[in-house]
Amino acid sequence: MQSKVAVVILNWNGKKFLDDFLPGVIRHSQSDAEIIVADNDSTDGSVDFLKDKFPGVKIIQNDINGGFAKGYNDALKQVDAKYYVLLNSDIEVTENWINPVIELMESDENIAACQPKLLSYYELEKFEYAGAAGGFIDKFGYPFCRGRIFQTLETDTGQYNDVVELFWATGACLFVRTEVYHKLGGLDERFFAHMEEIDFCWRAKNEGYKIMYCPGSSVYHVGGGTLPKHSSQKTYLNMRNNNIMLFKNLPAYRLLPVFVPRLFLDGVAALKFLEDGGLKDMWAVVRAHWRFFSMIPQLLKDRKILKQGKISKIYRKNLVYAYFLKGKKTFNDLDQTKFT
Repeated sequence: MQSKVAVVILNWNGKKFLDDFLPGVIRHSQSDAEIIVADNDSTDGSVDFLKDKFPGVKIIQNDINGGFAKGYNDALKQVDAKYYVLLNSDIEVTENWINPVIELMESDENIAACQPKLLSYYELEKFEYAGAAGGFIDKFGYPFCRGRIFQTLETDTGQYNDVVELFWATGACLFVRTEVYHKLGGLDERFFAHMEEIDFCWRAKNEGYKIMYCPGSSVYHVGGGTLPKHSSQKTYLNMRNNNIMLFKNLPAYRLLPVFVPRLFLDGVAALKFLEDGGLKDMWAVVRAHWRFFSMIPQLLKDRKILKQGKISKIYRKNLVYAYFLKGKKTFNDLDQTKFT
């Protein structure tokens, strides 16, 4: 029998997070959703721990650690529900966190995905980096959020307590309509991890769907549960995947106007890493571009299959310029008339 909602937690060597946060997920979700842990071939005893301590939780065991994207794609093929909730293992949920989001999605069949308010587990009054109050990108593909631009995190004072359409919803707590997830082929497994949810949301928007934010639901995110916040591997994945995402989804007439400035800006970022002593991060930028350029023949084939077009919620200005040179540190500092 199909469940209406399935909360699916992808785990890789996260036994401590499961011990800390799964009881709360069960307590606040079991009457509203099926709870599933999909394990990405962990080596820390996570599966035995789950079987022993949480015998009522369904476990899906993936054969390999294929990262966030493949891990979820493989697991969700085995889950029968109308809505999936892709939930990070390092998230503390709250009472009635599921129903407000589902009610919003039920109100409009054109909503493909939605996120709750994402707050910091360590600073409860602040938004959390990975999604805050919903995601956007600028014209060069730099992601940011209501509540977080680059490293500036806002305090939640209720300024983003309105239901709004987004460009992307966070993969840390992603509610997604099952039918759309599979129609779009799920997450792009080449990403491994980082930005795959932004790519998914962009593809959904290119197909005419909406991405939404629901402030009536709040969760608290630790962050950096798989890769530390300062990691050259994270730098590599973010830089490579951002370029892949842009190349796949931009309309043809936007490719050169975006990629020429981006190559310059990425070069500046590499030099800044080097200046700050981050030789590994500088090298990660170089490696990311080499890998991206090697993938262009395959990405050109992808472009023939995928739709590209003008879509909403892109900031039509340069976020780097606005933030670093103009001092616009919060979402509401940005000119709201400059969004598509």
